[in-house]
Amino acid sequence: MDLKDFTVDTLLLAAIRSEIDSSVVYSALAGRVKNAMLKARLVFLADEEKKHRQLLERIFTARFPGKTIDPPETSEVPLPRITISDELMPLSEIFQMAMNGEKAAYEFYTHLSERFEEADLRKILLYTADMELGHFKILEMEKQNLEKFEEIDQYIPLIHVGP
Repeated sequence: MDLKDFTVDTLLLAAIRSEIDSSVVYSALAGRVKNAMLKARLVFLADEEKKHRQLLERIFTARFPGKTIDPPETSEVPLPRITISDELMPLSEIFQMAMNGEKAAYEFYTHLSERFEEADLRKILLYTADMELGHFKILEMEKQNLEKFEEIDQYIPLIHVGP
């Protein structure tokens, strides 16, 4: 991921926007699923993204004192977005988009860390990158489970129809 054409403040604001959007998506998905364990994982991911946002806001404030934190609605920074086309979109497809986003976030934070001279900030951003990779793994596992159950009705017709 090539970030050299962007200023650090632009990158931080784009990251903040991405964390806000991710938290909203995970919260919305948690409200949509019935499986209590999956719901708990999605709530966990939403909370993690909120923590990342807070961390980035602290870094921004420390790096740019007096500058307002105003993340753009859209950004030129190439970070993937999750777009849910309709309510019938399979969760596995949404999870794949989320996985792509988490992988991109890992790469983003890894490269962003290189823009900081302060060793402590580099380490924090690399740790955040590793957390995003952990989110990817959680989503990957859940996606695999979803795909198993999305396909089961091919073998047992009408299994998802009520009692």
